[in-house]
Amino acid sequence: MEQSRDIPKDIYDVVIIGAGPAGLTAGLYAARGRMNVLLLESLTVVGQATTTEMIENYPGIEKTTGPEFIDALKKQVKTFGLECRQGTVKSVSRGKGTDVPTWRVEDENGAHEALSVIIASGAHPRKLEVPGEEELFGKGVSYCATCDGAFFRDKDIVVIGGGDTAVEEALFLTRFAKKVTLIHRRDRLRAAKVLQERAFSNKKMGFVWNSVVEDINGAEKVEKIGVKDIKTDKKADIACDGVFVYVGWHPNTDFVKGLVDLGEKGRIIIDSEMKTSQEGIFAAGDCCKKHLHQIVTACGDGAVAAFSAQRHAEELKGTAYK
Repeated sequence: MEQSRDIPKDIYDVVIIGAGPAGLTAGLYAARGRMNVLLLESLTVVGQATTTEMIENYPGIEKTTGPEFIDALKKQVKTFGLECRQGTVKSVSRGKGTDVPTWRVEDENGAHEALSVIIASGAHPRKLEVPGEEELFGKGVSYCATCDGAFFRDKDIVVIGGGDTAVEEALFLTRFAKKVTLIHRRDRLRAAKVLQERAFSNKKMGFVWNSVVEDINGAEKVEKIGVKDIKTDKKADIACDGVFVYVGWHPNTDFVKGLVDLGEKGRIIIDSEMKTSQEGIFAAGDCCKKHLHQIVTACGDGAVAAFSAQRHAEELKGTAYK
């Protein structure tokens, strides 16, 4: 073992940015490893897991809701003494004032210095970018069925998208709505087969294929949407009271642009050890460029990131096990 170095106590081994499944799992592993760790949770960024109505594909858990899953994780990490604070990170930059390289993480409450950083900042819903979407947001336009579904009892709703999230949320909305019409730009759904089976057998659901939304209309609230068939170019209006949009996600990575390498969609490029292009910065979960964005993979990412961050911090401190 190499000569150990004295690191000031106010310098963390790792600062974790984000309190979703990836961040909390990283916190769990780091805290169990007795690292000096701080987890920052933003109050302005709503995590995807917390708006998920039902989770039924996490191994060992037959069925739960997103909020229940996150609450259980938070209780678990606290048993290991994880330090959690509220803070929306503005920037990550090189630290100063020590004989080992550090990183400075700044939020609205100040700055935190650490030997390593784990970015688990998640993603936010992608918008349609069509006329009326911004103007009618909160007046019928929504990106969260769990948050807003109850406002549409006995109403006609449209859901835009064809993946797992779109179909799951459309099924959830049938609990409240009179009718839910799912609009998809393809001629078939991308969602898991079990979700497709449920959707097609639900009498409250209808489908509009090969179509895109061109505009959202209404005086003081949503009244109708304009759609176009991408094969025939035929246009039509669909009367509705609500529009729920699920056409993908944008990563919350603006604060690290120019710091770490990002893919074309803004997701952080990582290797198998969750390392980014910057030594000492790791990333996990939906902010990363990877094939599968699921809660179970986010948790796996968080565990690997914590292990890598711990090894990096111990090497800097001269306490790594050789």
